[in-house]
Amino acid sequence: MSAPDTAAPPANPAPNGPSAPPADPNAPPQQGQAQAEEQDEAAEEQDRPQDAWASRRELADHAPPALRIGSGAGFGGALVTGDQHGVSGGRVAGDVIMGSKTEIWQLGPPAPHASGEVPAATLERLAVSFVADEEAFGALADRLREERVLVVRGAAFTGRRTAALMLLRRAGATSVRSLLRDRPPAELAAQLDAEQQRAEQGRAGDAPAPGPVGYVLCDLMADRTRPLREPHLLAVRDRLAAHDGYLVVTVGPTAVLEEVDPAGWQPPSVAEVLTAHLTAQLRALAPDPATCEEYTGRESARLLALPAVTGFLARDHQLREAAAFAPALARHAAGGLPADELDAFSLGALESQVREWFEEDEAALPLRDKAFLISLAAFDGGPYALTAELSDRLYAELLRTQRPHAPADVPVFGTHIGKRLQLARAERRQAEEATEWGPVRQWVAAFRDDRAALVLLRELWTAHPSARPALVRWLRALAEDGRPLVRTRAAATTAVLAHADLPSAMALLIEEWAASPRYRHRMVAASALALAHFVGAPNVPRILDGWSQGEDRPMRWVAIRTHALIGPERPAGTLRVLRTVVRKEYEESRREDPPAPLDEAMVEELAGAVELLLLSEARETVLGELLASYEVDRPARDLTLAGFLRACGRGAEPHTGPESGPGPGPGAEDEGPDEEHPPGRPLVLDWYREAVGGPATAWVAHGLTRLWRAALGDSLHSRDALEVLRLWVLAAGHRQDVEWALAALLPALVAEPEDALRLAHLLRTMPGEDGAPPPPVAARLLTVVPAAGHPVPQHR
Repeated sequence: MSAPDTAAPPANPAPNGPSAPPADPNAPPQQGQAQAEEQDEAAEEQDRPQDAWASRRELADHAPPALRIGSGAGFGGALVTGDQHGVSGGRVAGDVIMGSKTEIWQLGPPAPHASGEVPAATLERLAVSFVADEEAFGALADRLREERVLVVRGAAFTGRRTAALMLLRRAGATSVRSLLRDRPPAELAAQLDAEQQRAEQGRAGDAPAPGPVGYVLCDLMADRTRPLREPHLLAVRDRLAAHDGYLVVTVGPTAVLEEVDPAGWQPPSVAEVLTAHLTAQLRALAPDPATCEEYTGRESARLLALPAVTGFLARDHQLREAAAFAPALARHAAGGLPADELDAFSLGALESQVREWFEEDEAALPLRDKAFLISLAAFDGGPYALTAELSDRLYAELLRTQRPHAPADVPVFGTHIGKRLQLARAERRQAEEATEWGPVRQWVAAFRDDRAALVLLRELWTAHPSARPALVRWLRALAEDGRPLVRTRAAATTAVLAHADLPSAMALLIEEWAASPRYRHRMVAASALALAHFVGAPNVPRILDGWSQGEDRPMRWVAIRTHALIGPERPAGTLRVLRTVVRKEYEESRREDPPAPLDEAMVEELAGAVELLLLSEARETVLGELLASYEVDRPARDLTLAGFLRACGRGAEPHTGPESGPGPGPGAEDEGPDEEHPPGRPLVLDWYREAVGGPATAWVAHGLTRLWRAALGDSLHSRDALEVLRLWVLAAGHRQDVEWALAALLPALVAEPEDALRLAHLLRTMPGEDGAPPPPVAARLLTVVPAAGHPVPQHR
């Protein structure tokens, strides 16, 4: 076993390069088959393994924030990233309705223009807790009095219906009737005529009219086939003026209006609504009417300061959810709702919203919008354009499931980005995204509630099994994509699915990728298993241990890569597995007659796993384990030295910046915050410099020196070791701190006269960058190498 040339770039560009476009789903079968074959051939040519370090960087750069390594993400039992998921094991008293609750009593045929009067008690109850900007609301009421009919545009669940009822009340309506919303806009005038006739027939004899009547029409269905036009409103205004009435029509952001000037509804804040509703609830609990206001103010302040309430207000909750939270708070104040159930309210509201998104009823979202929600959950916090592009691919797959014999009809143009994100309760912002060419600024889209993506994917996978075939096809296509972000998000999405239902995710996705002959598939499988382990999916180490001992070599490769990614959590156990596998590789090669060469891909993967462990936060534990075991047998020695030299080469990549002379001295800051590991600063040499100066870490410096001596004195590894030292010398020519650290290390590497001769020969004859003569730093470092026959300095 020998380490690869550490001068090579750490990441293989082939898997990150452009991939062939997906086959056209509407192409004829023969043409589609030819396209697929061409794509497979191109993919096979580009398919090469990516080293473990690059895989870990992709997970750190591209995984969703909730699943990134070290983020503390996890589902624990019924927990989602630290929040209670669901209310199983407890109870919720009373009605807590987050979605729509509809009761339909149909007795006989419906009237052609049915309506119903809103009870006066309902209007009084709404008025008690209604809150709005008084100046803006008063202006809307004045406009309603003057024009008789007012169209209010606002987003769903922003209190626009309550605002409409309160506008009618402020305008002076003595009663309010609610009209059906599914009538065409052209029938509005006729609908009001029918209502007026019914009202006149209901009055006894010559009884006087009860006063102005208000009408409310919520969520008018106005689309391109039947828009709301100005003539419709002019006709309605004439009817209302004749009968002393008012009408408020509420519409959503996507309603089609022609020559109509709607009033924009600006809702109050969630905190204002919660405070108003809570105050109304607490008034009913006041023990003494004389001290009602004092009790309400004191208790309201106490409840609003609770962690459950501040956490609720910090999330992106709707006004209807705040209105539903107020009674729960009041029950908690009265001792009727435990604190843990109050804490669970926020997540329960989110779960209810997700279920509502996937409902199939008359108000259900179009399938394309549902596909966008799923894509946004997979690419939460990623570029919006990418999320939208891949959501249309998912939409095509969902159409294949819903209409298997019809061609996939994906519209080229769709809903405006603002309306789409508003529907998804998401936001768009500019952020830096990591790419293989460096960070770039892009427009990214993310749910306002950081739990939404995890909850949505879990709900989709467990509650809507009919969507699984389309989702599986979509994720398989994402695993083929040439973009690291797309492949990483495919792995992250699969990890969430594996946590929700491990057997299904393993059978439908992970095992197929792991058994694939293509490295790209195997890397996605390894990333999925690693992220699944990070979020708490069960039995992942057991799966890896079984695969690493099995005879399926692709699965063995995946097990080693995944062990490398999750190894810092259990370094000693991971190293034992790696030693077992490398011994198995040596035994299998010796069984052949004559002995077969080692599987280079497997050997490199094992060395890459040791490298990743040595460069992790568990590096001291890993170093101690390696020092205790590397001399046991030849496989363990080769594994240790190859992985050690790979780790030493990390950060020693050739300097590509402008010549600027010696770099900063010891203790200097890194070049910039965007580079965690700047080139030209070897990580292991930095570790040695930190360790050699402290008594408590002197054993680390001695251990690193011991491994260096072993590598330089081993005929299989000495060439690679000298190449790494050459890279370190070149790095020392650009950074003074690297030169000083190397000057401290080189004397310690000389244990025998041959060691001094080897190092001196390297420093005298090594080529500089681009074939130039040895750099001046080589001559300076030569002065610290003991001459042959002189005493060798020893560590104290």
